[in-house]
Amino acid sequence: MIAAPDRTPLTRDFFDRPVLDVAPDLLGRLLVRATPDGPIELRLTEVEAYDGPNDPGSHAYRGRTARNGVMFGPPGHVYVYFTYGMWHCMNLVCGPEGRPSGVLLRAGEVTEGVDLARKRRLSARYDKELAKGPARLATALGVDRSLDGADACGPEASPLTMLTGSPVPSDQVRNGPRTGVSGDGGVHPWRFWIADDPTVSPYRAHAPRRRST
Repeated sequence: MIAAPDRTPLTRDFFDRPVLDVAPDLLGRLLVRATPDGPIELRLTEVEAYDGPNDPGSHAYRGRTARNGVMFGPPGHVYVYFTYGMWHCMNLVCGPEGRPSGVLLRAGEVTEGVDLARKRRLSARYDKELAKGPARLATALGVDRSLDGADACGPEASPLTMLTGSPVPSDQVRNGPRTGVSGDGGVHPWRFWIADDPTVSPYRAHAPRRRST
């Protein structure tokens, strides 16, 4: 008999740890997105760690800006950024306040509110593709910059909440290079995923964008 996921909210202490401890520990946890039409729940299956000033791949590597300010705030908050002029991606801030680090939520399984997610992800052929990739995940959940700074450890009225869920045993966790990260930051094996899970996104090495001539 499979035990039901634990619906106890994660505390701020969970996130107030080194990012490389938090990232794999997020696998199997539940993210709840409250919307006017009802909740959407997501079981996390793939994440990536970004270690601020120690990590050339991090948005916070060169210091604080208007864009990344949430990463310097309290742990457990949501950092949302806009990329390539069309997509949003979401992260969970980790570690002590003032030392920016975070976990990019790369993929997950929509476990509740599938119909609501489908309305946002019309191009998904199968339910396993609804949140297969960080931009798809944010789109399926209706996450944009208006949620930047939301408290995932906040009250029940919070638009985004992390629940304990069903933590994944360590022997089912895999890790490897982060997807699409260039330069010195590309060598870190800081992407973590659940082995053989069909919602995990395919690995892609960084490919420089070509400028039109």
